[in-house]
Amino acid sequence: MNQLDALKQFTTVVADTGNFNQLAAYKPTDATTNPSLILKAVQSDDYKPLLDEAVKKHKGKPIDEVMDHLLVRFGTEILSIIPGRVSTEVDARLSFDTEATVTRGKRIIALYKAEGIAADRILIKVASTWEGIRAAEKLEQAGIHTNLTLLFSFAQAVACGAAKVQLISPFVGRIYDWYKKSGGAKWVEVENAEANDPGVKSVTEIYNYYKHFGIKTEVMGASFRNVGQITALAGCDLLTISPDLLAKLAETDAPLKRVLDPKGAKDTKMDQLSYDEASFRFALNEDAMATEKLAEGIRAFAADAIKLDKLLQVV
Repeated sequence: MNQLDALKQFTTVVADTGNFNQLAAYKPTDATTNPSLILKAVQSDDYKPLLDEAVKKHKGKPIDEVMDHLLVRFGTEILSIIPGRVSTEVDARLSFDTEATVTRGKRIIALYKAEGIAADRILIKVASTWEGIRAAEKLEQAGIHTNLTLLFSFAQAVACGAAKVQLISPFVGRIYDWYKKSGGAKWVEVENAEANDPGVKSVTEIYNYYKHFGIKTEVMGASFRNVGQITALAGCDLLTISPDLLAKLAETDAPLKRVLDPKGAKDTKMDQLSYDEASFRFALNEDAMATEKLAEGIRAFAADAIKLDKLLQVV
């Protein structure tokens, strides 16, 4: 049995891609996309027709509406291949606007419904800002499930759990990137690998907290840099993995054991936390890594959304 098949025994494998032609090879349960992945996809000959189709079919409509139609078109294609759910992201430029995020999330669900896709197969992806978490809480109350992305801190995870969001996506690789850069010449790779990887440690802490206190929010590790980060989180509820790392797992027959387990989390001593807006913002501010990576992530996704806008306007 290869490591990918072994991993699927206790973790839901999610493909992190806008390239739905790659999905059949790895048979993931779910899939997730973001503006950067969609931007990359529509610039290839294989997927540019979807961009052309969205513009032609919805010509004259506001550009943000055409954008959502394009995202839903990709999502619909992905859902025809996988058995589970797809995450579709709300424009990152709305990351600090609760009501606009709620409105956009509801519109995306309505567009999927028009394509015959049930709401329970969609996760509306929202940045884990205070405003994003409040928007997700409102969407969940309306029966629309959410995926809180760009999550880097324990405080963000606690707030998401309290808001009863469906799923969170802590970014393992980007946490690792920050600490490696911060460590500079003193960074020793072998001492910060696998279970000692700062991104792996972050997700492990969040997973144990949720399982210890019976929080139903699903934990989906994301943004991996190497296979070791993935195998160190075997047993996490879900892991969203890029096609190149899925391929490496599929090519490896080395034994893979479950690492994260709800039973172990129940036995861990810990205190339950809660945050209001002021204490959340202070806790996030105290975490330099999370503050910087959240801001950087929003800027990057927003920049790619702007590039997508321009592509939609010139077709």
